[in-house]
Amino acid sequence: MPSPSLTVVGAINVDLTARVSRAPAAGETVADGVLQRGPGGKGANQAVAAARLGAAVRLIGAVGDDLDGRGIRAQLAADGIDASAVQTASAATGTALIVVDATGENSIVVCPGANAEIDATHLGIEPDSAVLLQLEVSDAVVTAAARAASFLAVNAAPARSLPPGVLEKCDVVIVNETEYAQLPEVHGVALLCVTLGAAGARLYRYGELAASTPGVATTVVNTVGAGDAFCAALVCGLLRGDSDETALVRACAVGAAAVADPASQPRLSHLDTYGVDA
Repeated sequence: MPSPSLTVVGAINVDLTARVSRAPAAGETVADGVLQRGPGGKGANQAVAAARLGAAVRLIGAVGDDLDGRGIRAQLAADGIDASAVQTASAATGTALIVVDATGENSIVVCPGANAEIDATHLGIEPDSAVLLQLEVSDAVVTAAARAASFLAVNAAPARSLPPGVLEKCDVVIVNETEYAQLPEVHGVALLCVTLGAAGARLYRYGELAASTPGVATTVVNTVGAGDAFCAALVCGLLRGDSDETALVRACAVGAAAVADPASQPRLSHLDTYGVDA
């Protein structure tokens, strides 16, 4: 299969993750945490996943002029990602504070930092680009990216209404069950993917079921980057011409591999090694 080219527009963070036996309740202290630090943010997670799955990837976002930002740039380069359009903002690199319990479930507080300062007038999206974006960035960035994209995939997370004109540009929208319930306006789009966690995923074309697949059994270690890996895999599969069913099966297999990895940017192999004919 040919390798797809993908431009990812989205948030770039440092993840500070506390792994605990159980998450604290309100007002409670849990003292058995193990702290981990690593790269994250939905934009960076999806870009890294797509690159590790075999795509040629360009990432657009922003980091601070700080040690974290420089470290992230170095890591992106190591993954072969074109980060020339990653802006340097006056604010600090974004940070996510994450608590992960023994079952792999998580709760997250995001401090946007540089992500809130992305200059939407200078995104640098090249002509005829396939774009994957999420909603951790401003409406101005979402709108500008949608206008510039030749092919547009939107992971509508965190859930909020899309800016005017964006939904009409979407070639595919990806949501989980909660986001699906919160965003009825996406139900009739040209291609909609609804992820169901351990139960798998479904694809709908203009509201009609086009494909579905059960989940892949795995040991859940960390769910933070699983949705991002799934999005990258599905979009890469569609871009290179996989059928709806094949793209969905492979994406679910990639998502299962991601939840078995403790990192927000899990180690992945080429897309062809997952699911169909794997």
